[in-house]
Amino acid sequence: MKAVVLAAATILVSASLRPVSGQTITEFPDGFYPAGITAGPDGALWYTESLGNAIGRITTTGITSRFPLPTAGSNPQEITPGPDGALWFTEHLGNRIGRITTAGVITEFTIPSPGRPLGIVAGPDGALWFTEYNLGLIGRITTGGLIMEFPISTGLSTGPRGITVGPDGFLWFTESTSTANKIARISTSGNLTEFVLPTPDSAPSGIALGSDGALWFTEQGAAFPPTARWRIGRITTAGSVTEFDVQEQPGTIASGPDGALWFTQPAVNRIGRVTTAGTLGFVPSPTARVPAGITSGPDRNVWFTSAGDSKIGRINLRLGPSEIPTLSLSMLALLAIALVLIAVTLILRRT
Repeated sequence: MKAVVLAAATILVSASLRPVSGQTITEFPDGFYPAGITAGPDGALWYTESLGNAIGRITTTGITSRFPLPTAGSNPQEITPGPDGALWFTEHLGNRIGRITTAGVITEFTIPSPGRPLGIVAGPDGALWFTEYNLGLIGRITTGGLIMEFPISTGLSTGPRGITVGPDGFLWFTESTSTANKIARISTSGNLTEFVLPTPDSAPSGIALGSDGALWFTEQGAAFPPTARWRIGRITTAGSVTEFDVQEQPGTIASGPDGALWFTQPAVNRIGRVTTAGTLGFVPSPTARVPAGITSGPDRNVWFTSAGDSKIGRINLRLGPSEIPTLSLSMLALLAIALVLIAVTLILRRT
């Protein structure tokens, strides 16, 4: 495995968060301390119950199902759709990768090293890639259950957490410890490049691909006020970093159906939003406690887990004029023909 460590260039942007107008939150009680959440291939949302030791499913209308895991105390965390039509998830304390079909059939695969997996994503090579927080490893598992592990150059102290696929075909992930403090990428063949973040102790955590082709990540900060650095970061595939102050500690992050990035802020019970141009906002939740995971739903809304009060939340987005679907010329022509036929039929009926 080849490893390269680079220093990232950075721009710091200071801006205030303002409430996002016109958007409401609907909550559905279910689960026991839900954590990760993702959209499934069946049009529903799937989530992990970290303390309930189960996988949950909720339709866009709020109907829920629950599937207990075979291994007790496995502490499931992140979940993602796989290339095989199933959902794949990490079992942090169980040290396993789990697979659940949309029918609820569960299979578990034990990881060779005691790495305690956290993040997981489907890779461009048809396998699932995951982070092993405790041992500083990146894991790969085929849909048949074959596991490989790749060590990160700086070893045990890297604390890899979130992972996603970049537009360049690499797997991008965060190295969250103060001794690492990096964003890294790994090829499907195991070649590693690391970008050292310019802000010390930024503790990068969640990461997602933005609609602008850059990688966006949360910086949870290794300190407390007044010295804490709570930011949303953006890194291009060339390693250029921009950071946005978000005032309160961010958690996970996901690309939304509106082209913006949405992130959780557990300590203040709200959901943050940042456009790719850097405009910041937030949606306060009147009842949600400790929002955890977040994802874009199949209904073009943003969904999140509320760990503190065991709920699943939905931010009801309202389409702006630019997001209203437009008709193609062929569709307009067919519509015109249909209107002419209707007019002719009405004339003939009157004669």
